[in-house]
Amino acid sequence: MNYKNYIFPNSKNINIYERIKQMELESKNEENIFVYPYNLDNALSLIQQAVSGENEDRIFYTYLIENAPNDEDKEIITGIRNNEMDHFRMFRQIYYDITGNMLPKVRAEEFVPPKSYCDGLRDALLGEQNAVRKYRQILYAMQPRVHINMLTEIITDEIRHGILYNYLYSKNNCNS
Repeated sequence: MNYKNYIFPNSKNINIYERIKQMELESKNEENIFVYPYNLDNALSLIQQAVSGENEDRIFYTYLIENAPNDEDKEIITGIRNNEMDHFRMFRQIYYDITGNMLPKVRAEEFVPPKSYCDGLRDALLGEQNAVRKYRQILYAMQPRVHINMLTEIITDEIRHGILYNYLYSKNNCNS
């Protein structure tokens, strides 16, 4: 992989590829999500996972919009869907910036609609919470300020989405 934009501590006058090999040896048996560069491969894997569900997510949001009981719900979910599409573009850009490779298109999985609109809202709320956990791990591996800023925007959007889904869940009396 080409880690061209990343700063490696204590790498004065060392070939970058030799430094990566050295760090890989040093990091054997070391699993630390907070320590760069040991966490970079995990972050890249998490980015791939985030983008891999892109098509299924679009179908899911379309389902929620089509089944929303009123215009306010439709407007909120449409805004969330549009944010998510921006996030996928940012993740693709970050991945490309770090690796020099475009993420491949992933074959779409079959969409299974939730039993009800309320079940869809619950699934969406839980999905946003899980996304924040994963995206924090990606953030820990970011070095260039622009990538840190992009991940901060994505994470704060996901938190806001969770709040909005919680509002919709409560507003629609989905407490069963």
